[in-house]
Formats: sequence, structure tokens, C-alpha cells
Amino acid sequence: MTDSELIVDLRGRLIETLDDFWDAVSEPCGLPEWFGRNLNAWSDTIETRGISEVIDSHDLLTVHVDKLGLFGGHQQEADILAGIFDGEQNRLVVHGPA
Repeated sequence: MTDSELIVDLRGRLIETLDDFWDAVSEPCGLPEWFGRNLNAWSDTIETRGISEVIDSHDLLTVHVDKLGLFGGHQQEADILAGIFDGEQNRLVVHGPA
């Protein structure tokens, strides 16, 4: 049996704020309209599951982003967001310049 993986590739998309991140992941992750758009809601969605049928239908979630904007330095929100990803069931991959 192989694990199914949901890959959300946001490279090439400028993400300056958490709102930009929520806008970018909402559709590919199947987030409901009522999704809280905050770090606690995201944590529940990717760790506890039960909020997004799309995420729940995969064993792994991998989100790819560019090392720009929100992810370009040591912004506290980006660090907290990155910390929510456990690196096993949920991965955030930050890509540097090509």
C-alpha cells in the first residue's frame, strides 16, 4: 500500500501575508467557506483532520512555497505557521531561488 499525497505547489505565487496563504490553499485543500483563516484552524485542519474532505482523503499533505514574502525571512507568523507542519504527515517545503 502506498501513501496518497496531496501536493499544493504555491511556487511562483507571491504570498505576503497569512491571508494570502489562506487564499492560496483554500481551493486546492478544499477548505470550507466557514474556515477560520487562523493558525489554530489550520492546525486543526492538518493535524486533527475532519475539516477538509480533500485533506482527509490523503495520507500526506505537502505545501511548496517560495522563500519570498511571508516566507522570505524570520517573520513570526511564518515561523508559527511552519511549526504547525509536523514534517511527517504534513510538510511545508520552502524553496530558495532556483
